[in-house]
Amino acid sequence: MDQLKLGFCMTGSFCTFEPVLQQMEKLSHSYQIIPILSYHAASLDTRFGKAADHIKRIEEICSRKVICTIPEAEPIGPKKMTDLMLVAPCTGNTMAKLANSIVDTPVTMAVKSHLRNGNPVVIAVSTNDGLSGSGQNIGKLQNLRNYYFVPYGQDNFKGKPSSLVADFSMIEETLKYATHHLQIQPMFF
Repeated sequence: MDQLKLGFCMTGSFCTFEPVLQQMEKLSHSYQIIPILSYHAASLDTRFGKAADHIKRIEEICSRKVICTIPEAEPIGPKKMTDLMLVAPCTGNTMAKLANSIVDTPVTMAVKSHLRNGNPVVIAVSTNDGLSGSGQNIGKLQNLRNYYFVPYGQDNFKGKPSSLVADFSMIEETLKYATHHLQIQPMFF
């Protein structure tokens, strides 16, 4: 059987890049990965690493060039380039755009293009305002067809009481459920 084609989108929650890239490496054995980066993920150097180093590592893992422009992402749906789409990490900013159909980054274009075929999109939340400003967008996305969430919970209820982050180690299991249009339990208690 052919490997499923996974669009793997990364947005600018830079503190989570290392665990997410570890999951990308793991998934590369089971999926044909098409990497897509938001403008910030593709261009900003932070205390968590240089953009060029992240891109180099991603391209080595996936054995293909990173998609990092809107025109490169647009054909994903029409050419049926992906069976599944993963946004990990998915910032509050990107969730707001997805929840409100705003397409102004390579990631939001990739998701929109992918959704035209009725295929699943898996979101791995990483946002400091998940229980405040971004809460309404998480709720909206959870109620939209073809969106599925990697289980998430508070990452530091004392230091960052509104912050939510996905359990990135559950990405693979969530993808398997989403392939069958099923939602694994999305929240930890």
